[in-house]
Amino acid sequence: MSVIYRQYSGEADLPHIMDLVQSELSEPYVVYTFRYFLHQWPHLSFLAYPSDPTNSVPIGVIVCKQSMHREASNRGYIAMLSVRKDWRKRGIASALVKNSLDAMKEDGVDEVVLETEYDNSAALSLYESLGFIREKRLYRFYLNGKDAFRLVLSIPPTDSYDGSDTTGSSPSSGSVASSSGVRHGMFRTIRASLYDHDEDEVSSR
Repeated sequence: MSVIYRQYSGEADLPHIMDLVQSELSEPYVVYTFRYFLHQWPHLSFLAYPSDPTNSVPIGVIVCKQSMHREASNRGYIAMLSVRKDWRKRGIASALVKNSLDAMKEDGVDEVVLETEYDNSAALSLYESLGFIREKRLYRFYLNGKDAFRLVLSIPPTDSYDGSDTTGSSPSSGSVASSSGVRHGMFRTIRASLYDHDEDEVSSR
């Protein structure tokens, strides 16, 4: 069965996103954390659905942000990435990341960062296959006491958006629908006051 990808479209998506993230990730998030990302950067968050028209429940989600970092760089941040266990190993997580990266490129992103648990071999393999590198280890980063790796993907200055991703393949394995019916380019990076000090507050795990 094929998979369809679309952007976050509003509050109606929030319960599904929370359910996916809270059922698969160990780090607890309150509703205000979700809304912080989704209300300011709705075009950077995507949901994955099975192509079966009778199934309206998403099977994967990615939540991101993009803002100026220390007055120096246009930084994207992958906050949450989750795919239902019974739908893994089908390229869904990779396609979700690629869709968000493409949306960030439209807004001139310089680099994209994230954190994941140091022993999450599946997540590390996924991100490294997309070009992310390990920048540093963050000790006792999570509430459960686990360490994390911070991963960084640098986007070359000349890499303007042309519909391709960092691996040279198509943005996703399925179709992507814009919830607003407009181009991503209407959004710009903004300065955010909350959670903006060093991007350490959440994790894609």
